[in-house]
Amino acid sequence: MNILILCTGNSARSILGEVLINDLGDGRLNAYSAGSQPAGKVNPGAIRKLESEGHPVDGLSSKSWDVFSGEDAVPMDIVITVCDSAAAESCPIWPGSPVTAHWGIPDPAGRKDVEAAFDEAYRHLRARIERLLTLDLERMDPAEQRRALQGIHASLEPASGG
Repeated sequence: MNILILCTGNSARSILGEVLINDLGDGRLNAYSAGSQPAGKVNPGAIRKLESEGHPVDGLSSKSWDVFSGEDAVPMDIVITVCDSAAAESCPIWPGSPVTAHWGIPDPAGRKDVEAAFDEAYRHLRARIERLLTLDLERMDPAEQRRALQGIHASLEPASGG
């Protein structure tokens, strides 16, 4: 299954989500990330946090969600927004009509204590992704997937903001 993690800048939260799904999922799921207004580079705080947790960081990039919306794009099964502004935007038409969900995670970029902010964003995302990986997504219909994804976010420690 292919999962796209979206945020506005595709430099921090969506990058963390992409890496966590790919690394913790051990090949079961293929995660990608993109942004509606990509920053053009990955936030150094995201790289530092991922490296400190032992995750691979090679090949990460900030890219537009347009890369995943064309006819020849990799078809997505699930699209998860991790910031409120991206969730509120008019998204492109995704090939294959993927299931969509919103997991609002506070933006660590630009906060005073950057290290603590990235720790918090990582913790929120990792908890959700660990639950995601317990789901038998392949056997669930789209409505069940959507309910399960929203339930994961609702059942965990509050993470408001975008």
